[in-house]
Amino acid sequence: MDALWIMLKNVLIFVGLALPGYILVKAKFIKTGESAVLSKILSYVGMPFLILSSVLNIEFTASFIKIALITAFAFIFLTVLIFFFSRVLTAKESDEKKRGVMRFAMTFANNGFLGIPLAMAVFNNTVVVSLVVFINIFNNILIYTLGLYLVSNDKKVISFKKAFFNPVVIVFILGIILNLVGINKTVPEVLVFSDYLKNIVTPLSMIILGVKLADLPIKELFTSTVSYYLSFIKLIVIPVVAVAFGFAVKYAFNLPIDLLYAFFIAFAMPTATLGTTFADQYNGDTKTSAICTLGSTCLSVLTIPLLYYILNLIITQI
Repeated sequence: MDALWIMLKNVLIFVGLALPGYILVKAKFIKTGESAVLSKILSYVGMPFLILSSVLNIEFTASFIKIALITAFAFIFLTVLIFFFSRVLTAKESDEKKRGVMRFAMTFANNGFLGIPLAMAVFNNTVVVSLVVFINIFNNILIYTLGLYLVSNDKKVISFKKAFFNPVVIVFILGIILNLVGINKTVPEVLVFSDYLKNIVTPLSMIILGVKLADLPIKELFTSTVSYYLSFIKLIVIPVVAVAFGFAVKYAFNLPIDLLYAFFIAFAMPTATLGTTFADQYNGDTKTSAICTLGSTCLSVLTIPLLYYILNLIITQI
């Protein structure tokens, strides 16, 4: 039961961090639209320094490079597979805009704002965290290409510039360079500075979630059949398939158990919040996107600890 309690405790703490945002909106101290400023600070300050701090702590040994590359390629393969399969799972939906955000909700997880901080809280600075960071980079690229296409339903808006030249990817490359030149030893203050700013990611991302949650009718959030259906696929079916695929990759390439935990974190998280942002920008189905994102986030409080507990039971038996 230790594994269940560890994950449940951390997930509950994360959810609790959303309360200030929810209360501030309900008390009319701030308006929902004002969260845009917080979102920019999160995207352009917090997240880049979280990536930088994580990359600076990686030991680029031959064994790590091997597992990182295999994990990244396996993640890309499975995500693309889910992307195509999501078309079948949403075949009954005739509204293309709604269908697009439904497919996005199934395919892309909140690996950056929730996955990495949760991995750091549960696994500390281990190989698992490093792998989750690597996965997030490719998840980011796929969101700005395949994800943007799904929400907008227009291939012309796919932004390869944003996919490859955004703060997260740029800082990731910069972090690798600084790591390889030994910046940790020569100028350790860089890591200290990064650590201060990375710590804003978890509370800020959850406060923003609380702000958005306050603007959505609670009844509609918990009575949406679409949200429950998508959450079942996103939070249960896909993580189970992903971990099963992770087992196959682990034994095929003789990799450590870290791969399984990284895959679990990568695929068990709720829907990525960027889906709602894209829907706002490209005239997508914002309402469905918000309900699915927030609905899956609320339900993940139950599914993440439970699936993590089951995964640990399986691992201890092999």
